Amino acid sequence: MSDFFAPCPRALELLLARELTSLGARHILPVAGGVAFSGDWGVCYRANLESRIATRVLWRLAHAPYRHEDDLYRLARAQDWPLLFGLDRGFRVQTTAIRAPLKSLEFATLRVKDALCDRFREACGARPDVDTHEPDVRVHLFLSGREATLYLDTSGAPLWQRGLCHANVDAPLKENLAAGVLQLSGWQPGVPLLDPMCGGGTFALEAACMTLNRAPGLERPRFGFEALKPFQRETWQEIRRAALAKAQENTGFLSLWASDNDEKAVRATRRNLEAAGFASAVEVACRDALECTAPVPGGILIANPPYGERIGEAEQLAAFYPLWSQTLKRQFAGWKACVFTADTRFPKLLRLKPAKKTPLFNGALECRLYEIPLVSGSHRDVRGKQAQ
Repeated sequence: MSDFFAPCPRALELLLARELTSLGARHILPVAGGVAFSGDWGVCYRANLESRIATRVLWRLAHAPYRHEDDLYRLARAQDWPLLFGLDRGFRVQTTAIRAPLKSLEFATLRVKDALCDRFREACGARPDVDTHEPDVRVHLFLSGREATLYLDTSGAPLWQRGLCHANVDAPLKENLAAGVLQLSGWQPGVPLLDPMCGGGTFALEAACMTLNRAPGLERPRFGFEALKPFQRETWQEIRRAALAKAQENTGFLSLWASDNDEKAVRATRRNLEAAGFASAVEVACRDALECTAPVPGGILIANPPYGERIGEAEQLAAFYPLWSQTLKRQFAGWKACVFTADTRFPKLLRLKPAKKTPLFNGALECRLYEIPLVSGSHRDVRGKQAQ
């Protein structure tokens, strides 16, 4: 049994805890920014392969109080690094901190690197190379005000890099955040879903993967744990075979619609869907959001509109939202709209009262997920009719 920590987008910790429970994790503890848990290597492999919410999975090696950089050196020097990975593996040390009293995080990182190399020289007569670009092994040092924790990254590249998106657009939504927004919206496989501002198609891709029960990590070329000496190849291959067996083949349309008024975004969405094998699963169109109509009587409309941060964009959105409100009321009665945005003006400009507001974060940017049941006419008219 080992201890792990899985970071995730802020405010999605409870979703991740529920997910890890389903994967067999134990001693689950959600904290701000992630979830601590325990498990064997099988749990670690499944979390990397099947978690839709985690950003990565970190293996906790050591934890101790500290006051200065020499304490960090001693903590790192005490670890048996040659037992964890080989001389042929390039490595990188990365430090993150909250209220750390040290003057330089770079110097703290250097002291951990020096301790690791000194331990290798003592045991092997040589040291592994530092690789800051594409390391085989990633060492994470986390510093709070008084305590230091050393981790080994079992994921490698962040887990939101599913290996599905081959065409990019400006300001794409990370896949694990999109998966969390979908779950918070109440959407489930089989429920009609429309994204009228699809960008690169992240919501559509995540929804298709969820509908077909495809583990999000199946297309990734490698994981960080494969470079570590404790790697249990047979256990990993068995877990991956089981995930492949559960995945369903795409045989046709999945009641998913995606559109955008930007032809570049539409092309990117189509390329990404084709690369993932989902070309027939999602109907994609180049269409202005003001011209969208409901394809079926009921479903969920999900959108991540621009946040109004670019020059002139705020004014454009202020003019757009009242018009979009009319489209939603006229064309999508019986649907539910779930809009993810950092634009705090959104509810007032849309002139529709959200039934629910969920605080979320896109990186460090505070956002909201607004849930709006859609009815024809205004909410005031509906309440008046109900009162008669």
